[in-house]
Amino acid sequence: MEKRFLSPVEVSKFIISTSEVRANLTTLNSILLAIMAGIYIGFGGFGYILIGQTLGKIDIGLMKFLGASVFPVGLMLVVFTGSELFTGDTLMTMAVMDKKISLLQMFRTWILVYLGNLIGSVLLAFTINKSGMITEPVKELIFNITNAKLSLSFGTAVIRGILCNILVVLGVWLALAGQDVASKIWGIWFPIMLFVLAGFEHSVANMFFLPLAKFAGLEFSWLSMWTNNIIPVTIGNIISGGIIVPLVYYLAHIKPLREPVVESTNK
Repeated sequence: MEKRFLSPVEVSKFIISTSEVRANLTTLNSILLAIMAGIYIGFGGFGYILIGQTLGKIDIGLMKFLGASVFPVGLMLVVFTGSELFTGDTLMTMAVMDKKISLLQMFRTWILVYLGNLIGSVLLAFTINKSGMITEPVKELIFNITNAKLSLSFGTAVIRGILCNILVVLGVWLALAGQDVASKIWGIWFPIMLFVLAGFEHSVANMFFLPLAKFAGLEFSWLSMWTNNIIPVTIGNIISGGIIVPLVYYLAHIKPLREPVVESTNK
């Protein structure tokens, strides 16, 4: 019978092998794939906004649920096209722990992908702002979202970033475990829907939301965008996606496989 999903050990091994591939991509390919990922996450974010501006004044709970239900489309597009998303690539630390790639290779990939995600997100935000789709209800919601994000304390933004990327990398994990399209879609949808519904903070999504508000006319500095939100959120995303989740599952699933087997001898 055809296998429908990978075991946790198999997923861990697959993450390590794909991390080796990512670490050896050319600079151009890394940036191009990351630009597309930034655009895709932005599409998911804009879908959330479009639903919110329609339902926000009718039923806030329904608005949050339906908006959260649409947002995962962004990660689905990333996974199915083989694009490069920074928050997912934080799992590359598992390959470093297994000594398959170096820290330098990992940081190079992270920097290139982060830059590409930023370019793609800002490019989409600029394009949407020029498209005539920023109506007053849309603008009002974008401004409210941005003001809420910029008002977070540094520590709160870090914590929400930690909580967010636990769910994001688990969404990636479930997508890798699934061996058919439907399994991958559902594996992505539930964790991503949950992080959006909970109001956690995703660094790449915020690279879209905040510039979109800036282009639409909200007054805040580019520096405050980084210091008040994106930097602390990125730190939180790295703590969970690059340390907590991969460390636990490396120790549980991979390290025991690397330990030498001691044969007992009967005397």
